[in-house]
Amino acid sequence: MIKKLEKKNSDNKDWEKFLQEPGKIYNKDRDYQESLSKNKKFRFDFHGYSIEKANSAVQKIISECYENGIIEILVITGKGLHSKDNRDVYNSAEYDKLKNTIPLFIKNKPDLLSKIKSIQTAPLKLGGDGALIIKLKKPTR
Repeated sequence: MIKKLEKKNSDNKDWEKFLQEPGKIYNKDRDYQESLSKNKKFRFDFHGYSIEKANSAVQKIISECYENGIIEILVITGKGLHSKDNRDVYNSAEYDKLKNTIPLFIKNKPDLLSKIKSIQTAPLKLGGDGALIIKLKKPTR
């Protein structure tokens, strides 16, 4: 038998206070992005992106980060575990995953490649095989 949880009066008061002043909620995402900017790092999650959309976004992100003095980009691609489609003989099991196609796209774009120091798999605590770290050169001015 499932026991119904009882609401506490303090929960109701907290909820009413929230409804009156929703702007006072801590925005962890904004603070995280500000922290990244201060540390000259940028993070972007590509989960759900198609290869074409991801390539377009990568080009824009790298160019803007380079121009703004960002030195490191954490690109979260996922591991591609849900992208397995071996039924189509024209699809490559290796190159239908963003973790493989993004570096290949960059390497085939000389304008992007000229802005990059290195591309490597992220350490485990930052996503491991499901993420890349792109280190950028400093812009020449």
